[in-house]
Amino acid sequence: MADEQKPEDKKNGDAASPEPTDQLVTTTHEVAGLRYTATAGRMVLRYETQTDEKVDGHKAKAEMFVVSYVLEGADPATRPVIFAFNGGPGSASVWLHLGVLGPRRIVMGDAGSLLPPPYGLADNEQTVLRHADLVFIDPVSTGYSRAVKGEKAKDYHGFSADVESVGELIRLWTSRNGRWMSPKFLCGESYGTLRAAALAQHLQDRHALYPNGIILVSSVLNMGTLEFHPHLDLAYPLFLPTYAAIAHYHGLHGERPLREVLAEAEEFASRDYPWALDRGSRLSADERAGVLSRLARISGLSEDYLDRVDLRPEHVRFYTELLRSRKRTVGRLDGRFLGWDSDYAGDRWSSDPSLDAIMGPYGAGINQYLREELKVEQDLPYEVLAWRQVNPWSYKEFEGQHVNVADKLAQAMRANPHLRVQVACGYHDGATPYYASEHTFAHLEIPAELRANIEFKYYEAGHMMYVHEPSRVAQSEDIATFVQS
Repeated sequence: MADEQKPEDKKNGDAASPEPTDQLVTTTHEVAGLRYTATAGRMVLRYETQTDEKVDGHKAKAEMFVVSYVLEGADPATRPVIFAFNGGPGSASVWLHLGVLGPRRIVMGDAGSLLPPPYGLADNEQTVLRHADLVFIDPVSTGYSRAVKGEKAKDYHGFSADVESVGELIRLWTSRNGRWMSPKFLCGESYGTLRAAALAQHLQDRHALYPNGIILVSSVLNMGTLEFHPHLDLAYPLFLPTYAAIAHYHGLHGERPLREVLAEAEEFASRDYPWALDRGSRLSADERAGVLSRLARISGLSEDYLDRVDLRPEHVRFYTELLRSRKRTVGRLDGRFLGWDSDYAGDRWSSDPSLDAIMGPYGAGINQYLREELKVEQDLPYEVLAWRQVNPWSYKEFEGQHVNVADKLAQAMRANPHLRVQVACGYHDGATPYYASEHTFAHLEIPAELRANIEFKYYEAGHMMYVHEPSRVAQSEDIATFVQS
């Protein structure tokens, strides 16, 4: 409960000022025995402009929304700080903020037992604030972050501009709060993991800001591992263990333990399945029949269906096909969630039932929380998912190749051998499958001495694994241990 309010600068949403200024409000709170200060609002990003070799001052370019939590009475020299953001591109930081890290959390139920609107907010007894200060960042065009009047939002809708703007906000916050000597961590989810990996290198190279660790939640550093293409077979084996986990959750593997099912899927995905896809028409009839039998047993799909798709079940097709006989679809972000569709003759569902399930609770929760508890007065819509606004996202830096930042993370780790990485994976995550993450890190170009700096954590849930209560508690403990170590 807030017991003090100190508005700083101008009220949020004041459009009368000719020059944008920081719009921040500070409140104090207590949760789970922790007394802390919350500061929420928009910080102005200014960049030096230069024409004809003359510096034209620092021009305001964007206003980025940030929420920070700082524990009262802690020593900044030893107190860690985590900079957190989600992905998309086009997602605000609401998921990590109210899902697992922050002092308050969404109460929404879980797969098979969802609560009705208007849902709820509760104290997060396991908040990572107990172990580190927290800074949640909304990239430009998400949350309340916007380009300033006269500037183009699309200038920030691309890989490099996104990394630079988020990096600049981290530099500003660190400097203004006197935290250069604090242990610093980056925490990203989904596309935010790609951002975090690139940020580690950028912050080190551009600002000499060396992170202590990176927390990658539902990681994707190499987009090529997720791309289904008629002439590229890498994604099919990498998704197979996740297909097996989802089929197991929905009862298609009988009483077999999940770990046993995954071990079989991983073994097949690592050897015989890629070999069979590579053989193409060179497979004999008996070899093909054997592959079809094993693939059907592992995936939960029928041999007839797998034969018709030439041994290559694409992921959204899988989520549509798996429970077609029950007239149900399964989630992409979290395969534990079930949905309905308008008809069951097509090969692609009309919406992701897991996204449908979580959007309402988190959208309602962040809007209520920011205005009523953090006292943010803002009439702009809080853009939870600004996919339409930010797309097409620019990957011009990767023209003619897959988007891949594993090399940037490797370079950051080689330059900073103390940099540690935690990779959090949900077994039922059909957007960024865990076996694809393992593949990427197995090919990371770092010396053997640095392999011990990487740890994997697994949860029996999906992309936002913290919507599953046992996983939320376990992940909170895992992050706390990582930060403290």
